[in-house]
Parts: sequence; structure tokens; C-alpha cells
Amino acid sequence: MFKINNFIDNDDIMITDQQGAFRIAEYKRDLSVTKETAQKEYFAAQMGVRLKQLVCDLSVNPVTLQQGAMQWMVGDVNAGTGIKGVGDFFSKSIRSSVTNESAIKPEYHGSGMVVLEPTYKYIILLDVDNWDGGLVLEDGYFLACESSLDHKTVARSSISSAVAGGEGLFNLGLFGNGVVALESPVARNELIEVELDNDELRIDGSFAIAWSSSLKFTVERTTRSLIGSAASGEGFVNVYRGTGKVLMAPVDL
Repeated sequence: MFKINNFIDNDDIMITDQQGAFRIAEYKRDLSVTKETAQKEYFAAQMGVRLKQLVCDLSVNPVTLQQGAMQWMVGDVNAGTGIKGVGDFFSKSIRSSVTNESAIKPEYHGSGMVVLEPTYKYIILLDVDNWDGGLVLEDGYFLACESSLDHKTVARSSISSAVAGGEGLFNLGLFGNGVVALESPVARNELIEVELDNDELRIDGSFAIAWSSSLKFTVERTTRSLIGSAASGEGFVNVYRGTGKVLMAPVDL
């Protein structure tokens, strides 16, 4: 048994969201300041720029973390690599090379607690079950997920246009039932969620951070010809077609 004092029960910490095995602990203000840094920290807190930590309760579900994300753990915690043999390691290494995600994502299970490194970025919890069977992530946003989720490489629908548009060819996809934690430079209440019902969304730039795996995602010219694209002042756009959801930021990321 273990007991933790002056952490979640600290009056300077608030839980901003909780889903599945995860809780987001946000510090209302940074008290570890000097007279030289106090003013900067005060105004940062007023603008919502606060330290946050992801707390994982393994008694609810095992979790898989981005490599190097763990800060401390307590209680009955067993850690593993999540690698199930040579073939699995080879497959994950290939996925890592094309998605810019770490090949080995440590898995933690037991009845204890794991706390991740603090970050000034925003932590966003999403239930994959609410994303039409699967969730595809833009590179660099994965922080942690419940280990019940399957990780797969998702290819763009049109490889040739992706190359021409300067976009990556593959993304990390999460499938099954479970919660994923994203690390985003934009707060959740500023993200725009577009629901498509047999329709399409065109985005000029890297605004989308996640989308339903049910959507067909490709990169296309804004017009049918190169000359037309040049005349319109636009080049290539990200296109999402079908039925599903897209989560995007109001600014280019």
C-alpha cells in the first residue's frame, strides 16, 4: 500500500480532465520562482500557460507511454517493452521510421501509479471508441494510451500527391477501445472539431492533429491543373472524405 501527500491533494493543483486510466493534473501557478522570474511566471499563469502532468492509474488499465515520458512511479508497477518477438520488433521499427514515433513504447501494468514528466504543452484525452472505430494522429502528438489499443501504420490514400505536397506518407493509427493522451501546443477548448457525413473537408496547411480512420485522407492540388493551382495562389491541400471527424487547430502547427 502507498499514500501520496501534497500532490493531487495540493490546493495548487487541479484535475482538469479524467478519462479511463488517466488524470490531468494542472498546476494553478508555479511557486518555485525567484524575484527575477516571478513576474513572468505570474502573467504566464494568467494566460493559462501552466505546468501539467499526466497521472496514470494502472489499477484501472495498463498504459503505453511515449519513450522517455515517465517521471516517477509508485506501488505495484511492472514495466515492459511491449515487444512480442523479433517480428514484432521489426514491424515496430518500420513503423517508427515512417511515422517519426519511437519504435519501443514502454508498457506499464499492475495496481500502482505512473506520473509523466511535466509539460507546458496541453494534454488532451480522447476516447478512441468515439472516433468511428479508429483514430489517426499527426506525427509528434502521441503521449500515452491505454494498452488495450492497437497501434498500426496508416498510409495516405494518394502517395504520389503526398510526396508532391511535401507531406509525410504514413501516420500512427490507434484502434479498439481505450483512451489516448495527446500532447498539443493548442488547448482543447480552442481546437475545432468537424463532423463529416459523407462529405469532405479541405485544409490548406498542417492544422489537423487527429482524424477518424474511417476517413479517406489524401493530399491534392487545389485545382485540377498545375497552372490553375499557380493562378489561384494555392498549391496543395489536405483532403478528408467520407464519414467521421477531424480535430484541427485554428493556427498552422
